[in-house]
Amino acid sequence: MIHPTPIKERIILGIDPGTQVMGYGVIKVLGNKPSMEAMGIMALNKYEDHYIRLAKIYSRVISLLEEYLPDEMAIEAPFYGKNVQSMLKLGRAQGVAMAAAIARDVPIFEYAPLKIKMSITGNGRAAKEQVAYMLQKILHIPNENMLSQLDATDGLAAAMCHYYQSLEVQSHGPKYKSWKDFAERNQTKVR
Repeated sequence: MIHPTPIKERIILGIDPGTQVMGYGVIKVLGNKPSMEAMGIMALNKYEDHYIRLAKIYSRVISLLEEYLPDEMAIEAPFYGKNVQSMLKLGRAQGVAMAAAIARDVPIFEYAPLKIKMSITGNGRAAKEQVAYMLQKILHIPNENMLSQLDATDGLAAAMCHYYQSLEVQSHGPKYKSWKDFAERNQTKVR
């Protein structure tokens, strides 16, 4: 008797680090079909002390790692802004989230905000609302499951970006010129 090959399951945790709000998203990939497992935010602005915020980020990421047992973590890289202090704080938030993944032996993949937006919308300068809209369509997320805080969908976008990047590495299949080119060639898949 021939046994079918079991479909491989993969869990990806995406993190949008922040010192005011941290967003996260979890996707489950069965074979090559991603679905949303969870998304949410952690409001940090209620804590005055920056170091308490960092401790809360570490604790929350550890709890997400223990709850969902991801195979990989994708995290948005800090971008260079005009305010050096803000960038420094954002880098600390990212570092603390990364330290949590390292403590649990979860591989980390870092993506620039432009790369994440490009992978989801085809436009590296897309608005957060466009990213959320495309994720809702791609992952078939019902309206009632969408959150008003766009940091949550930014975390989910980091996870999806990593999924797309791993597909490119796995298959040296067709290359797409743009999101429009991808959509035209995959109309039946993105409905």
